Amino acid sequence: MLNDFDISSIIDLDKAREAIGKLLNLIEALQKENQQLKSLNQQLRDELHRLKGEQGKPRIQANTKPPGNNYSSEKERKERKKRKKGRKRDRIKIHNKRICKVDPAILPRDAQFKGYHRVVVQDVVFKASNTLFLKEKYYSPSLNKTYLAPLPPGYDGEFGPTLKSLVPKFYYDSHITERNILDLLRDAGIHLSAGKLSDMLIKDQDPFHAEKDALYEAGLNSSPWQHIDDTSTRVNGQNQYCHILCNPLYTAYFTTPHKSRLTVLDILRNFTPRTFLLNQEAFDYIEIFKLPKPVVQQLIALPLHQPLDEPTFLTLLDHSLPQLGPQQRTHIMDAAGIAAYHALMEFPVVRVLLCDEAPQFKLITQQLSLCWVHDGRLYKKLDPFLSHHRKLLDQFLDKYWEFYRQLLLYREAPSDKEHQRLDNRFDQLFSTTTGYDALDQRIAKTNAKKPSMLLVLDHPELPLHNNEAELSARKRVRKRLISFGTRTPDGTRAWDTFMSLSATAKKLGINFLDYLYDRISGTYQIPRLADLITQRAAALNLGASWATGP
Repeated sequence: MLNDFDISSIIDLDKAREAIGKLLNLIEALQKENQQLKSLNQQLRDELHRLKGEQGKPRIQANTKPPGNNYSSEKERKERKKRKKGRKRDRIKIHNKRICKVDPAILPRDAQFKGYHRVVVQDVVFKASNTLFLKEKYYSPSLNKTYLAPLPPGYDGEFGPTLKSLVPKFYYDSHITERNILDLLRDAGIHLSAGKLSDMLIKDQDPFHAEKDALYEAGLNSSPWQHIDDTSTRVNGQNQYCHILCNPLYTAYFTTPHKSRLTVLDILRNFTPRTFLLNQEAFDYIEIFKLPKPVVQQLIALPLHQPLDEPTFLTLLDHSLPQLGPQQRTHIMDAAGIAAYHALMEFPVVRVLLCDEAPQFKLITQQLSLCWVHDGRLYKKLDPFLSHHRKLLDQFLDKYWEFYRQLLLYREAPSDKEHQRLDNRFDQLFSTTTGYDALDQRIAKTNAKKPSMLLVLDHPELPLHNNEAELSARKRVRKRLISFGTRTPDGTRAWDTFMSLSATAKKLGINFLDYLYDRISGTYQIPRLADLITQRAAALNLGASWATGP
């Protein structure tokens, strides 16, 4: 950093400032390196002690929990709104009415009745309510056949629809463990085994799986853009990944062993059989991956403009390009898979993914919209050592979130004039040079992502952050912390299905317990979630700018 620095060149104030700036950046870099070396040195010391049969440095917890690193930007980007508290009594449904009388013995002779004073008391009844069904039975000697009256819908399998609705509500929506659900039901007087409870949660759920598939397709059709994120999960003790696709009308969960680009394509097609297509678009992606020219020439000799199923495509690669390395093979499959996805006609194709910068999300859609909150978090992670650099960072972050708030205002009232102003303001803001090297490098990285950071100017329907998917991912994290993970494919699919149904029902304003009872009891008074999504999408018009814009 100081190789070209000559102290004799300091003959004016500007040169002095430049020299001091270089020294401050050097101090910052040395401080960061020193902290890393200290941490590494302590790890090596501990390992050396362990190899000698001794103990490493003890981890003594502080008396009070030290404040952790807080990378949240909520305080900077949001303005506090005055809370309006509504009347709770107006929202309470009355089920019973009782009159409380005054003891006549305490009333004076001139006491006059003046009506009633209303007091609403909420309570719940949770106890067994068992029913003995007497099913009529007839026998026909001539036909040698017995006729038996059926049970009402939802009462098959020894348990009624209310109980069968509460069990998935408790487990998937309220995150109560199976052991605690069993304990609660037994306290209420229900005789239920642990195995039967497990079966009620994961077995014979085909109608719910079908509804999840339908709501997912309707959700993909409801807007050209979708939020996406993923989080780790456990299946039979093995690390896997839970992917979340959502928009304001729905949320869908998918658990897979991998989180590659092909896996994301599988999810976007709802796991229909993979297809691959070699066309001009595929070769454009192959060029991005920078595959060798001989490999590209051999690919051109394969069948072009013809969708191929996975076994056929893999066989062609094995015969024609046996020398391919694993990474080259993956790039070819990604390119051909993306091209085939964009050519789909029978399933909705997403045009924009709103996400973080994870590599598996890139190139899949025509455009990518990056999350401003994720980007802002990277600035807060700089954590400068010197107060001068801290001041520079704070000053820039003030401008950063001010620009973010201007984008929020633009979404409410977009105009060509404001579009151009914000575009120019982005160039101005993210070409700033502060003199703090780490901050300047981060600013330059944001500037390089301009098309994905400012896609909202062309499509004001796009949110500026990916909180929708992140909050949905947290729900899976909470479930993972409480129940650890699933053991079987049926259990994994049930987790994904019921968490999707629960989250979507809430977004559509439907009571999840009422929804479960409606389906299990066979009344079907609540419309299909897919139909509600389609109706709301027509009213919201989440893709208006795609219909009229570029």
